[in-house]
Formats: sequence, C-alpha cells, structure tokens
Amino acid sequence: MLDDPLVKPFLTNVVEDESNLPIIECLIDGVETDEEIAEKTGIRLNLVRKILYKLYDLKLASYKRSKDPETQWFTYSWKFEKDEVVKHIREACEADVKHFEEALNEEENNMYFICPQGHVRFDFNTASEYEFICPECGEEMEFFDNEEQINQLKDIIENIKFNLDNFNKKH
Repeated sequence: MLDDPLVKPFLTNVVEDESNLPIIECLIDGVETDEEIAEKTGIRLNLVRKILYKLYDLKLASYKRSKDPETQWFTYSWKFEKDEVVKHIREACEADVKHFEEALNEEENNMYFICPQGHVRFDFNTASEYEFICPECGEEMEFFDNEEQINQLKDIIENIKFNLDNFNKKH
C-alpha cells in the first residue's frame, strides 16, 4: 500500500516525516502493540505513541484495550484502517479537483492585466478601479495572456483525475 503514489505522500504528511513510515509498515504487517512497534522500528516509544494517536484521531488506526490480569497494566492492540486511508485520499483528490476547477473557471472567464514590473495582477474589474495604473509603481498595466495558466490548470486537473482513477482501480 505504501508504494502507491497517492498513499505514501498522504501518510508521510500524517506521520510528519518519512522516517516515521515504518510505524505504519508495522501496523500493515500486523504488529499490534506500541512497544512491539518501537522495538521493531527502533523509533522511540513516545514518538510511536504520538504517531499512533495521530493516526487514531484521523480514524486511520484503531485500538483495543485489554488488561493484563497479573500486572493490571493495560495493553493497547493497534490496527491499521486501510479503508479509511482510501476514503481520505479520495476525498482529498476530489477537493483538489474542485479547487483547481474553480481556479480554472476564474482564469477562463476573466481578462487579466499585470504591472510590467511584476508588482500586481488584476482582473479587468479591479484593474479598471485603478484606471489600469499599478498602485505600487504607477506604471500602466498591460494585458496579460493567461493561456499558459489555463493550460497548467487543465493539466493539473487531468493529472489528479488520472491518478485518482488508477487509485480507484487498485482500491
């Protein structure tokens, strides 16, 4: 699962650093307790617990608590929730697509003007409020051809959708 191009960056972000991914690998492999994970990975126990609780807060891990009858200590057995990871990634991709489609819509439906010195970029209405004069330097603004931005946004959207389709086929 961690070799998936959408899963690894997502989980790396959740566990704060790629060096903490072995915690998740242990959970996927069926290692259950925080002590076992710390021993197997060489990661400090308090950091393992911090990461496990972070995963728990996002519903990416769950646990069962049991009490040792001899020592009266509680033991927590952890489980990785693969379905929740899939759900989070789908939701994040869908939100990204929506965000970039909104940006694309703005780019396609507006005319832009820029300062020749690169100070500002305004849509037509805002540029006209400033009488097409840069408020930073007083230079006359120029028409800005945003075709490159439009194409970049289309490529980003297409790439996200392509990756999401491949992800959905696997999961």
